[in-house]
Amino acid sequence: MSIEIDQVNKRFGDFVAVDNVSLSLNDGELTALLGPSGSGKTTLLRIIAGLEQPDSGRIRFHGQDTTDLHVSDRGVGFVFQHYALFKHMSVYENVAYGLTVKPRRQRSSKAEIRKKVMHLLEMVQLDWTADRLPSQLSGGQRQRIALARALAVEPQVLLLDEPFGALDAKVRAELRSWLRRLHDELHVTSVFVTHDQEEALEVADRVVVMNHGAVEQDGQPEAVYDHPANAFVYGFLGQVNRFNAQVQGGVARIGPLQLPAAEFAGQASRRATAYVRPHDIDVLPTPQHGTLRAQIEQVLIVGPHARLALRTADAEETVKVELSRARFRELGLQQGADAWLKPLYSRVFLNDDQLADALD
Repeated sequence: MSIEIDQVNKRFGDFVAVDNVSLSLNDGELTALLGPSGSGKTTLLRIIAGLEQPDSGRIRFHGQDTTDLHVSDRGVGFVFQHYALFKHMSVYENVAYGLTVKPRRQRSSKAEIRKKVMHLLEMVQLDWTADRLPSQLSGGQRQRIALARALAVEPQVLLLDEPFGALDAKVRAELRSWLRRLHDELHVTSVFVTHDQEEALEVADRVVVMNHGAVEQDGQPEAVYDHPANAFVYGFLGQVNRFNAQVQGGVARIGPLQLPAAEFAGQASRRATAYVRPHDIDVLPTPQHGTLRAQIEQVLIVGPHARLALRTADAEETVKVELSRARFRELGLQQGADAWLKPLYSRVFLNDDQLADALD
């Protein structure tokens, strides 16, 4: 079931929640709406579901205009962040609820409902919890039950609003992998909202990055991460170092350091910012051509990684670098010592005060 979002707008008073958004989501695709708080991603999800009406624009499911359809007529399954399970009902009754409240002429027999519910519980690996109450389950188990309940009505579209936001880090990681496997098995067109960059990049077929109600970039996770469309996307997708630079003649200068900026070769001298991810910087114990001097302020060994914080002479913020632990030991680096930074990959964007404010 494809979804077409056509020039959708939504305001709450003076606040612009969704600003002229147009997207075409493919049949069977798992799409992540990713962005900071207030970016409009949850409002857009609720508009797709029919829980909110847009001020203008249209929503179409597989070519059919559903903008004015009631949520109950859209064939969507919705999974909330805080499960929204009925506390007084057993797990079985929760999953069966959507099937039992259908009009009599559309309702399956009790035997058919039971067969379907138990199949779904087996699918989410929780068939042994059928007679338990939600309060007797862990957070991760409750979220899987909420997903089984949403799937019970055989939705054309599955919508998930921060589905793992209330869970601890380890359970979140486990459920992310589980959701990806489940989607590969079912191929239900799915859209989930998250502010967790790692979650979106790991789980989704497609990532839509939103900010201030608008779409900043839309594409496959690897493409969005490797080729961010602008400074906001680069700064939002994972940790990044920002260096004040001056661009001229296709080169960005940061003190003695020169970084390639061929896209600005024909422009006059301009202030800019160079973006470099922590794993795209090498650290050397001795000066070399094309390096920037810094002092190592902190060293943290985290499993197989060494995370360094360094200070350059004119930096307002510390520079974060991530090396393999083996590489760190090979270099013989020490906290408090001088070191020289060598960016391996960078992107340069001309300064834009509005983008800078959004990132801060």
